[in-house]
Amino acid sequence: MGRVAFNGKGRLRVRSAIRRPPRGASVAVNGTCLTVVGNGGSLEFDMTPETLSRTNLGRLRPGDFVNLEKSLRAGDPLGGHFVSGHVDARARVLSARRLPDGSARMRFSLPRAIAPLVAEKGSIAVDGVSLTVSRRGRGFFEAVFIPYTLRHTTLGKRKPGDAVNLEADLIARHLDKILKERGA
Repeated sequence: MGRVAFNGKGRLRVRSAIRRPPRGASVAVNGTCLTVVGNGGSLEFDMTPETLSRTNLGRLRPGDFVNLEKSLRAGDPLGGHFVSGHVDARARVLSARRLPDGSARMRFSLPRAIAPLVAEKGSIAVDGVSLTVSRRGRGFFEAVFIPYTLRHTTLGKRKPGDAVNLEADLIARHLDKILKERGA
């Protein structure tokens, strides 16, 4: 995780303990692929109006925590599903409930635009965190978070009403496109 130092006029500055990637490198911030434009005392990113309209990044304030992930290099192990950092929609946390074993169940709104791409036991990324959908209903989906994920990502700090970024499963997105183009 990192912490927002500045956010305004299309520029985001994040303090982080991760080793500084070079300028031009890609880093996912809350699941949004951004290009490093400065890496002095903090990581700096430019954000376009498109990025600000589709993600929760424009709503961040100094002091807010963000999830950070450097891009995957060829040959590195893949520990989840394919996540590209191309956010499909913004959603809201509808509920968050801690369970007796220390895990938590969270319910998120499911925007109509990506609903066909989300399946129970399928994959989705929430703020860049690769998850398995444990339940899907009309206008919502749920996921269960282990204690490790709650401690090491911003999802442990999320509460009802918070905005999150969603990225549908990459394979589902492309299959949907192919089927629509073929009229199926």
